[in-house]
Amino acid sequence: MDTVMLSRLQFASTTIFHYFFVPVSIGLALLIAIMETMYVRKGNDEYKRMAQFWGKLFLINFAVGVVTGILQEFQFGMNWSDYSRFVGDVFGAPLAIEALLAFFLESTFIGIWIFGWDKVSKRVHLVSIWLVALGTMLSAFWILLANSFMQHPVGFAINNGRAEMNDIWALITNGQLLVEFPHTVLAAYATGAFLVTGISAYKLLKKQDVSFFRKSFEIAAIVGIISSFGVAIAGHAQAQYLVGTQPMKMAASEGLWDDSGDPAAWTVFATIDPENKISSHEVKIPYMLSFLSYSKFSGSVKGMNTLQAEYEKAYGPGDYIPPVRTTFWSFRIMVAAGSLMILLGVYAIYLMWRKKMERPNTWFMRFMFWGLLLPPIANTSGWIMTEMGRQPWTVFGLMTTEDSVSPNITSGQVLFSVISFTAIYAILGLVLVGLFIKVIKKGPYAMDNDHGESHDPYNKEGSHAFS
Repeated sequence: MDTVMLSRLQFASTTIFHYFFVPVSIGLALLIAIMETMYVRKGNDEYKRMAQFWGKLFLINFAVGVVTGILQEFQFGMNWSDYSRFVGDVFGAPLAIEALLAFFLESTFIGIWIFGWDKVSKRVHLVSIWLVALGTMLSAFWILLANSFMQHPVGFAINNGRAEMNDIWALITNGQLLVEFPHTVLAAYATGAFLVTGISAYKLLKKQDVSFFRKSFEIAAIVGIISSFGVAIAGHAQAQYLVGTQPMKMAASEGLWDDSGDPAAWTVFATIDPENKISSHEVKIPYMLSFLSYSKFSGSVKGMNTLQAEYEKAYGPGDYIPPVRTTFWSFRIMVAAGSLMILLGVYAIYLMWRKKMERPNTWFMRFMFWGLLLPPIANTSGWIMTEMGRQPWTVFGLMTTEDSVSPNITSGQVLFSVISFTAIYAILGLVLVGLFIKVIKKGPYAMDNDHGESHDPYNKEGSHAFS
């Protein structure tokens, strides 16, 4: 493979791995803040224990996420120096703000939260974890602001062959950011919620610390169902925005080569043939693509062939059609995973409403355990669709990926770094999984056991919950 393809592969692999941890940090921070709020309001020490237990997983995840995230910014200078040179005056500002404002906010108040349990008042301690949760959101905001510029560049002027920021407010109010940010943050909340429900379901199946994990499950299930529905609504808004700003991505996600009719049908399944530019064996839902695109059951959508001709007139000769199979199927994997999350969440709320969490179905708890994988699948496939669907552009309409790569690196150097980073990340992943398993096995009362104290003050009630 050439240098461009290897550089793309390296950035994709390291970014995907890093993004396993980002939504977990954002989601767990919110849940921990909710749990500690309930402790402060109700005075029930079990909620304090919940904040501490899930906080251990949050801190492990946060540490590994920081390590893996550092490499992302280095890559812009190592593999993508021409890109950095062209957009550095725009792209660098939000990254700097994220590091100086959001990350330092998180780091400072994480320290207070870790060491301040017995040193500051309950309310000050509670404020610290809410500020951590706010910091994770602000961090996501500034990173997504930079990404939104790549999807829909605004607030800049070209000077001496470089893009220079001339309107920070235009960047902050970028329409792409306004639809991308809520979609991403709500997905992160769902990720944290399904992690908690999944681990809680496993412990409930094992009949371990039943009362503790039932309460954890219920809190996370409420957050999970609200955020899952929110993701679907925000995703619908994002799809509609794409019709106007990146119609080629929308067409590729549908495998739509020629203009659709009016009304337009949504394709559930198809066999994509990029070489001959046809889609066959299509299974479609009438009117649905029109509704997704315009919130009404009428309206046509442009196909890739029409858009290719328009792009050639606007940007010159070239192939402006992205990898269609990847864009098409990653979108459907995201939708399928998100739909399963909603179904599981609805049934969990039904059990809670009918007060059946005392004796939940074993099969459902098994589904909930494996359901913790659904958000990472949805997140990863969604970002693959977002980034691959933008190709061949790094900055849409301004700079192609081929023109963005560093001119002086060799394919051998990039291949070596790909292998090295993959090996290091694999080790980090194994370490994180090992630490998670260790904490989960010990359970929330490990410290009490070490001191010979009671295992679970609620165990007498909970021990018969599954009998």
